Parts: sequence; structure tokens; C-alpha cells
Amino acid sequence: MSNRKKQIRNFCIIAHIDHGKSTLADRLLEFTKTISSRESQNQLLDDMDLERERGITIKSHAIQMEHEHNDEQYILNLIDTPGHVDFSYEVSRSIAACEGALLIVDAAQGIEAQTISNLYLALENDLHIIPVLNKIDLESANKEVVKSQIVDLLGCEESEIIGTSGKTGEGVPSVITAIIDKIPPPKGNESGELQALVFDSVYNPFRGIEAYVKIVNGSLKSGDKVKFFATGKEYQADEVGTLKLEKQAKKEIETGDVGYIISGIKNASEVKVGDTITSVHNPCANPIAGFEEVKPMVFAGIYPVDTDDYEELRTSIEKLQLNDASLTFEPESSIALGFGFRCGFLGMLHMEIIQERLEREFNMTVITTVPNVSYYADTKKGGNIKINNPSDFPSLDQIERVEEPYIKAQIITKSDFIGPVMNLCIEKRGNLTNQVYLTTDRVELSFSMPLAEIVFDFYDKLKSISKGYASFDYQADGYKETHLVKLDIMLNGEQVDALSSLLHRKHAYEIGKKICVKLKSLIPKQQFDVAIQGAIGSKIIARETVKALRKDVTAKCYGGDITRKRKLLEKQKKGKKKMKQIGSVEIPQSAFLAVLKLND
Repeated sequence: MSNRKKQIRNFCIIAHIDHGKSTLADRLLEFTKTISSRESQNQLLDDMDLERERGITIKSHAIQMEHEHNDEQYILNLIDTPGHVDFSYEVSRSIAACEGALLIVDAAQGIEAQTISNLYLALENDLHIIPVLNKIDLESANKEVVKSQIVDLLGCEESEIIGTSGKTGEGVPSVITAIIDKIPPPKGNESGELQALVFDSVYNPFRGIEAYVKIVNGSLKSGDKVKFFATGKEYQADEVGTLKLEKQAKKEIETGDVGYIISGIKNASEVKVGDTITSVHNPCANPIAGFEEVKPMVFAGIYPVDTDDYEELRTSIEKLQLNDASLTFEPESSIALGFGFRCGFLGMLHMEIIQERLEREFNMTVITTVPNVSYYADTKKGGNIKINNPSDFPSLDQIERVEEPYIKAQIITKSDFIGPVMNLCIEKRGNLTNQVYLTTDRVELSFSMPLAEIVFDFYDKLKSISKGYASFDYQADGYKETHLVKLDIMLNGEQVDALSSLLHRKHAYEIGKKICVKLKSLIPKQQFDVAIQGAIGSKIIARETVKALRKDVTAKCYGGDITRKRKLLEKQKKGKKKMKQIGSVEIPQSAFLAVLKLND
């Protein structure tokens, strides 16, 4: 092993949202003098305004620190990871680029769901775990209880847990020493064929896509011809280097190094997270294991509020996609909302962030339709159809079976809330698979449940019933057969495509009734009766009627024979009948928005 490789330490930080990960990273950068006090700011590695405001990491980051320890100079590569469940694939690739991890647990909140799932990812990759108890300066810190939780989880000694405070900087020197002493240097063959793992990419408007890589074997020189395994495309490495606060160009990056490569790629979909880069002249035989295509899990329509902004919305989404390859979109149109896009997201938080970034960065106010997941249907003719949109759903007589995506959900909550949490999950068609008491008053519940049930309002309800004490995490668990139906909403017998939705048969009647009642209160009265119907196929399951406005045509008859009044009423009746045949009903925009917020 070369002397330089012995001095490299690659590590990541894993923690639940809001356990002080970004703040502790700031203290590490300050302690190693990677940043000066002039450059210092809170959440330094979170460079989006949105990340700072919400206190979450959306995009993973990497930065190199240098530190002298026992008269030797060490290179410490910190690969920061997003904490939210939507970005778990990015987390898994960042973890694969490391040899060790700091497991940060908040001394006031204890172990939560994502702490455990990200820890399992780290253990699967054989990372050395350094337990860190953060926020020990808080008055509400429950140090002894949380320490015993960490000991139970990791099976480590209590003396191995390092107490720190990201706010005051207490314990940071001990963390740096533990990283150097306990995390092993990277393995790998310096003279072998080039194998580099892509763990992230960012878009530079002047230079194209910058891919962040960890060199697993061999070395990468500036000017080399390289090949990406997943796409099979070849490029020239225009510039390579390491990731300080600013990028630092180098002639060569070697085995164990974490750095970047710029090769003039303009299309984000050509650089896939988890892909392997190798040399064209001396390629490696196999890619690094673990690569997956990132698949969107939640789909929703995004439409401009003003239809004239359609082209501007397309440009905005294309620019966003350059920074976020996991966002997919295709054009679609709706009779009610005009032209828009069907977008695929990794999860609900991802969808919320894209919506907010469209508003902030591109000044686009958009309408988002009800989110849904993708289903697979086997037809009686032997075909298999992917359904991302209610309009793709074939008629029930053509379908043999439908499958929907399931998830394994872990919920950690206080034991007082077990009953309400179980009720909520069972109501959402979940099955309890496991129940483990982590301490006397904290329990981990595992459920198998359909993804479609959690995309709408599950997380909000969970937080409400547990008074904010439940933490939630999930992993995909394949597809299972389901009883899916398409609920159509009709006005005077005409289908309104934007209000169609795919539902489990169990919920169809209840939701159909709710939508009809809601529309009745929002559709303005016409000169004729308007029938609002909820239908599954040709079967009507709910109906409401908006009564007609009636003009008093007999007002001018102030006496005389009753037949005069009858004649006028008959004439009005004929007019109403004709109007009903040719009249059309416009649905106000507020009605669409109200139906989308049906469960609020």
C-alpha cells in the first residue's frame, strides 16, 4: 500500500433529519481549517436556500479536509448524504464510496427510523461505525438513556460513544482523532485497471455535468479517454481533481481518492448515480456492484396556472432536470387544465421540493394534480401494461389482474401512541409484520403496506396522531395483486378527465361520494339541472344534483285563466329541456383545487 493511500480516510455522516449532521460537518471543517472564519456560515455544505430554510440536506455533497496528526498529514474526505427517505438510493451510493461512518444521534430525541435504516445500509457495506452523541449541551438532553439505546443498537462499549455539540464545538477534536485511528484506509489496486464509482453529479452551465467519483482501483489522469458502463458512452476527461471548498484541478487522481471529472457532458441522464467509469484503452472486466436505475415512485400532473406559460414551464422543468436526473416528465393534456406535464418523483418530499423550486427559481406558479403511483396490469390477451395515469387504465373486462407497489414501513414511536398508529396503518391497508421495544417507552413497528396509501396524507396524519413523536421510513417491497378501479367523475353524462383517479375498490364509494358533494357546493347554478355522478365503468356509485336557477315566468300574469300560466310554464319546460341537451358546464379552477385538497 502506497504511503499516500495510508493517509486517506473516506467517511460519511448518517443521521435522522434534524439530528445536527450539517452543523457538526461545519465544526469539522472549521477545526481542520478547511474554511476560514470569513467563509464560515451555518450549514455550509447545504448550498440551496431551500435546504437552509427547511434544515434538511436535499443534495449530497463532498469535501476534502487535511489534518496533521502525530506529525503525519492525513486527507479526510467527508461525503455528506441526504437524510430523507426519498433519497435513500443516493445515500446508499455515497455510503458505498466510504470506509467508515459517523452515526450521529440527537441526545434529546434518541434513535429514530432513518437512523436505523441508514445504519443497516452502512453495515451492509462493511463500514466502520463511530457512534457520536450530539447536542449534549441541551438542557433536555437525556444522555444516559440515549447512550444505552446506541449500545443496544450497535453492540459497542459505552466508552466508544463520543459526546459532541455541533453548536459549541465540544468533542470535535475527539471525532477527528477517532476518524484517523479507527476508520481503515481505502483498499484497492493502484496499478490495476481503472474502476471509479459515480456517487453524485451536479450541472455546471458553462462546463456541463461534473461527476463526483471515488477511485476504487487504478488512477484517472486528465486527458484520458473514459467509458461509462451503464450507457456505454465514451468521453474525454477534460479535467479531474479533488473537492475542496472550491474544486482543485489535478493532473491525476489515484486509488482511494474522492474527486470529480468534467468531460463536457450536457445531458444529465447520461451520468447515472452508481455507475462505473473505466478507461477506454485498459478497461476493467466488471462494473462495481450495486448500480440501479433510479425509478420514480410517485406521479403527478403539473400544469401552468395560465395556459400561455406552457413553453416556459417546459424550459423550467428541463433546467431543473439538469440538476436532478431522478425527475422524469412527459407532456400530457387535460380538457379541464389544458396542456401540462406528467412528472415522476422519488417520493412526496421530492415532489414538494420540485414544486417549490419551480416557484422560487423560475417564478412558475403551477397546479399539481392528485399524486398517484404506477401500477402494472396483465390483460386477458396476455399483454402487460404499465399504468402511470388514470387515462392509461383499460376497461375492467380486458384486465386479468392488476399489481400495485408495496413498501416495508418502519415506524418508531412512543409506546403511548401504538394504538392510534396501528389503526392508521390498518386503515391504509397495512399489515403489521413486527413489533420491537427499543426501550421501555419506544417501540419500532414494521408494516407491509401499499405505496399508494402513503403518497397522499399519511405522513401528516402520522405526525398529528403521535403529536410529532413518530418517525417514519420505508423501502420498496415489490408488487402485489390488488383490486384497482378507475373512478370517473361525470357532469351531465360527460366525463371530466382531470378528476379521474385510480383507487382501491374499498375506498371508491366513499371518495366518489365526497367528490360529488364537494363539486355540488362549488359548481355555479345553471339554467338547468346539473347531474354530478361518480362512476366505475358503467356503474354509477354516487350522485348529486345542482338544482337549476328558475326564473318566475308567470310573474306578468296578474289574473285571468290558469291555462295562461300553465302555457308559460310548459314553454319554459321545453326551453330547459333543449338547454340541457346543448348546454355545457364549466368547472371553476377553485373546484379542481378543492378536490385535490379533499382530505384537508
